[in-house]
Amino acid sequence: MDLSLSDEHQALRDMARDFIDSEVVPNVTAWDRAESVDRSIVAKLGAVGFLGMTIPEQYGGSGGDHLAYCLMMEELGRGDSAIRGIVSVSLGLVGKSIAGYGTEEQKREWLPGLCSGESLACFGLTEPDTGSDAASLSTRAVADGDDWIITGAKMFITNGTWATVALVFARTGGPGPKGVTAFLVPTDAAGFTHREVKGKLGLRGQSTGELTLDEVRVPDANRLGELGQGFRIAMSALDKGRMSVGAGCVGLARAALEASVRYAKERTQFGRPIAGFQLVQQMLSDMAVGTEAARLLVWRVADLIERGEPFSTEASMAKLYASEHAVKAANLAIQVFGGYGYLDEYPVAKYLRDARVMTLYEGTTQIQQLLIGRALTGINAFA
Repeated sequence: MDLSLSDEHQALRDMARDFIDSEVVPNVTAWDRAESVDRSIVAKLGAVGFLGMTIPEQYGGSGGDHLAYCLMMEELGRGDSAIRGIVSVSLGLVGKSIAGYGTEEQKREWLPGLCSGESLACFGLTEPDTGSDAASLSTRAVADGDDWIITGAKMFITNGTWATVALVFARTGGPGPKGVTAFLVPTDAAGFTHREVKGKLGLRGQSTGELTLDEVRVPDANRLGELGQGFRIAMSALDKGRMSVGAGCVGLARAALEASVRYAKERTQFGRPIAGFQLVQQMLSDMAVGTEAARLLVWRVADLIERGEPFSTEASMAKLYASEHAVKAANLAIQVFGGYGYLDEYPVAKYLRDARVMTLYEGTTQIQQLLIGRALTGINAFA
């Protein structure tokens, strides 16, 4: 694995950093307090190619490899995890699923709009009663001629109230993973409604919705992949999604570290900057080492994907370590800031609130541990 960045990768990272510093960072506190990101950011993300990364140019994408994708996600995570989530879901979970499993017609119909920001997608897997046990979902799709009638509910759906298309996973057969099929459902279809989820601890500016599908009719042409392939599509998307979450966590931890270093050099106590105190330096060094380790775990996943090698276990490792470290780094940052870290006038309180959900979605810390344990032992703890 080559750990050096090419000139092209470096240029992308610089561009992403400049975009975040100009378009996102100045607005983060206001968006967080208002519990709403300015929707104009979606078109801006599309204009700079962030919503089309790794998607072939023939479908409106901006190309690039998965290391480039991770570099972009790290910068987005450094700026605002809510913005990172918009891209990670619309592009990472849905756009890449269409690119990987869609027909030529589906790719040409859906991908250009998603890549440009004209459209936005959400990933309809989690349900009110089904989270980690995704194979037990109850949303059902019943065949009706050349159409499918979908009925059910989805919960905690990122982009849920903004999306123009939802990738919905529904039961078309018997119980278990083999009975699940994926569908591309326009959110303006009759019977499709959504409700904004408010009062979140973190990611306050991000659109999070509860979706209700009441006999929503979609043509069979909107079925993504084969009948009964939906669970496989969902798990494949989440494997890559864990790399994306990990990269965003690296960015969040990096932001916490950079803010802490600046503050520690400026803040004086007992007649000198607190950066000169040994225990403050210990906290900063713990943050720095963990961030570097998390980045390398994420980059390893990107490298395996590019080589065409299995990466599921490594993605679980990266997501597990990076998300837990992001929480630790943000918590240490508050400690460095002291009482001021408890105020939203300073950035570190938001870092902690945003980091906490990273250990929950796209597979909890405990789910990642079980996946890694299964890979190590060959014994399935889920059964």
